[in-house]
Amino acid sequence: MPLPAWDDPELKSGTMVRGALWLIQVVGEGNTFTKEQIRKAFPRVSQADRRIRDLRDYGWVMLTNTEDATLTAEDQRFIKVGVPVWDPVARRAATPQKAISNKEKQAVMARDHYMCTICGISGGDSYYDDSNQTAVLSVTRRKTVLPDTSEETLLVTECKRCRSGADGALARADEAIAEIKSLAPGDQRRLLRWIERDRRGSTQLERAWNSYRRLPADARDEVRSALEG
Repeated sequence: MPLPAWDDPELKSGTMVRGALWLIQVVGEGNTFTKEQIRKAFPRVSQADRRIRDLRDYGWVMLTNTEDATLTAEDQRFIKVGVPVWDPVARRAATPQKAISNKEKQAVMARDHYMCTICGISGGDSYYDDSNQTAVLSVTRRKTVLPDTSEETLLVTECKRCRSGADGALARADEAIAEIKSLAPGDQRRLLRWIERDRRGSTQLERAWNSYRRLPADARDEVRSALEG
């Protein structure tokens, strides 16, 4: 079914729906837009930019200069379409749940050591493959299959980049257990020690490699020469 036109005068929808269609039909995924463009597109609507921000509650991803240093304070980048909010059935099914309280957010972030549970980055750190972006952490809901195969929605800490790249797949504790049980007994015991310490262990070889990699390039050359000599 073709999408309705965002500026169709016969479209009986609110600004959030029209804004979603405008993002798709005018801006396009991967492109930037400004508050001034929003004001021009919706000239008689107060706080139209807020209505468009509300799309984030439905899985739409838009970055600001806080997450993408290549943007100005006025710019936003439209990254990904979320729930088709122009479809009443889809919108009702995805109506945002009760907001996560600040107390809950702090408790979850502290539990997760203020790191993204997917990629491990800390809030405010730059991504190793894109120094223009810094990590912004948030607490989100993740549908999870527990070991007894029951489903539950749990709170986790994620960075916005991992969240925007998520495919919506369930987190599966049952599959994790099956994979762990397939390990050799020695590897299972080693993994259990990591779990008890809540951090991955490292071998002497890995520690030596990390020490070498932390050196400046000239110092690494000296180390290499010393070893080869």
